Amino acid sequence: MRPFLIIISILFVFSDFVKAQQDNMFTQYMFNSLVYNPAYAGSRDYLSVGLIHRSQWLGFEEGAPVTQAFTIHSPLRNKNIGIGFSAFNDKIGPSNQLAFQGSYAYRFPIGAFGHLALGVQGSVMNWRSDFSNLKQKDPNDPAFVGDLTPNYWLPNFGAGLYLSTPTFFLGASVPHLLDNDLRRTSIANDTIKYARLYRHYYVTGGIAIKFSNSVVFRPSILIRNVGLFGEFKESGTGTSAPTVFDIDAAFRFNEAVWVGVALRSAFQGANGQSSYDSVDFWTQVHLKNGLRIGFAYDFTLSRVKEASAGSIEAMLGYEFNYEKDKIVSPRYF
Repeated sequence: MRPFLIIISILFVFSDFVKAQQDNMFTQYMFNSLVYNPAYAGSRDYLSVGLIHRSQWLGFEEGAPVTQAFTIHSPLRNKNIGIGFSAFNDKIGPSNQLAFQGSYAYRFPIGAFGHLALGVQGSVMNWRSDFSNLKQKDPNDPAFVGDLTPNYWLPNFGAGLYLSTPTFFLGASVPHLLDNDLRRTSIANDTIKYARLYRHYYVTGGIAIKFSNSVVFRPSILIRNVGLFGEFKESGTGTSAPTVFDIDAAFRFNEAVWVGVALRSAFQGANGQSSYDSVDFWTQVHLKNGLRIGFAYDFTLSRVKEASAGSIEAMLGYEFNYEKDKIVSPRYF
C-alpha cells in the first residue's frame, strides 16, 4: 500500500511529465463556489457561511488526500458590491497546502432579475512538504536531492465572471493567475523544474426547472481545465492534463431537501478516450432556521477502486438575513 501511495502522490504533485489537476475538488461545488470563483461573493443576497470536509480514497492506510474549506461572503449595503473570504487546508501524501483568499465582486444589474458580477481576489498559500520519509526506488533520484523539507509562502491573485438569475447561472474563473514554482533542483549547473502550481480554468453553469410547487429539477455542470494556453507543453514531451467535468442532476423537494447524482469524468484521457473517475451521490437539508447540512459519497470507477472504498464529503452552512429578521427561502445555487 505504501509504495502505491507514494506513486499517487508523485503523480498528483511532483512530476513534471505526468500532469494532473492540482486544485481542490468538491462534489457539492454548487454550494461552495467561492473557493474557485471570486465573482460569486455576495451572490446569495445575504451573509452566507460554509464549512466543508472531504476525505478522498477511503481505505488508504496513509497519504490519501484530505481537504477542509471555510467560506464566508455577503453583499454590502450597496447591493452591487459583494465581499468574501475563504480558507482551505489540503493534504496529500507528504505535502500540505494552507491558503487564504479575499474576494471582491461588483454586480451589474441585467434586466429585472439578473446580475453579471466581475470578481477579483488576492490570496496567499503556504506550500510545504517532507520528502525525508518517502521510500525511494532509486536513492540517487535527482528529484529528491537537496532540500527535502521545502516550505514556501506563495502570493497570487485571480479573477472571475458570474452571470445569474433566480433560475439560471453561468460562471468562468481563474482562481490563481500566477504559475508559482513549488520545487526546483540544481544539478551540474542546470536548474530542473520538478513541480509548479499551474493555472486552473473553471466554467460552470446550471438551470432550475420548476416541476411543481414542491419539486424543482436543477441540472448543472462544472468543467475544470489545466494548461488551456499550453503551460504544460515542453520541448517534445507532455501536454496538458485532461479536461475534467462534473455533470450533476439534482432535485429539491418542499424547499428543504436536495438529492443529487453526478458523473465525474474527462473529455480526453489515455489514448484519447474519456477517463471515468466516479459516480457521486449527495444530499442536503436546508432548515428554516438557515442551517444547511450536506453529505456526499463518491463511488470510484477508476483503477483506484482496487485500493479505495470511495470518497466522502460533509458540508455545514448557515444563511443569514440581517434585514428582514428571518431567513430567505433556500436558493437554487
